[in-house]
Amino acid sequence: MMRVRVKLPGFCMNRTVVHVRARSPSNLYKKTLNLIKSDDNKSEFSSKNSIEMNYNTDESKTDSENGIDNRVMVVVDPSLEAKNALQWALTHTVQSQDTIVLLSVIKPSQQGENTNGENNLRAYELLYSMKNICQTKLPGVQVEIAVQEGKEKGPIIVEATKQRKVSLLVLGQRKRSIMWRLHRIWSGKKSKNRVVEHCIQNAKCLTIAVRRKRKFGGYLITTKRHKNFWLLA
Repeated sequence: MMRVRVKLPGFCMNRTVVHVRARSPSNLYKKTLNLIKSDDNKSEFSSKNSIEMNYNTDESKTDSENGIDNRVMVVVDPSLEAKNALQWALTHTVQSQDTIVLLSVIKPSQQGENTNGENNLRAYELLYSMKNICQTKLPGVQVEIAVQEGKEKGPIIVEATKQRKVSLLVLGQRKRSIMWRLHRIWSGKKSKNRVVEHCIQNAKCLTIAVRRKRKFGGYLITTKRHKNFWLLA
């Protein structure tokens, strides 16, 4: 049995320390989803407490463990962050009996332009490439692909989760410098992180933003209740 120590940034002076106990690498997805699900259904963490998480109770079982297949949606685009999010989903949340929904959101073509067909072609090429990755990593897994068109990416993604009855939404998240964020605010442009925030706050299903942490390894996970939760796995 191995013990993984994960530190969460607290909102007070102290830090919350969560001890995660994982029985085997094959059960890694249980550790991740059960931790996030159980905490999102509770109140905020107290920064003074140290919590030992137990994943073997009936209450903490995921849908897959209870015989219900999960539908996991991953938002796809050409960025490295989206590819990292898919890799994380495949190794931490998806089982072979689950269904992966790969969603690409493209911008509508400008009036008088004939670029929509090209955008659709590129989107489908990327989706089929990602589908091959899924089926190579998890042979037998069901993969659905979808292309949606629109200006407001956040609301489109949220609506797609409802239409396809998704139980988990996974998005890639990029780290941005303070100067970059200030520039985007001054210019009035929307960033991908605002899209991620919209999905986290408005999607009815559990929504997880994933960012790979290169310097120290692992991933930073953001949900409604956790911001930059460091998962060292």
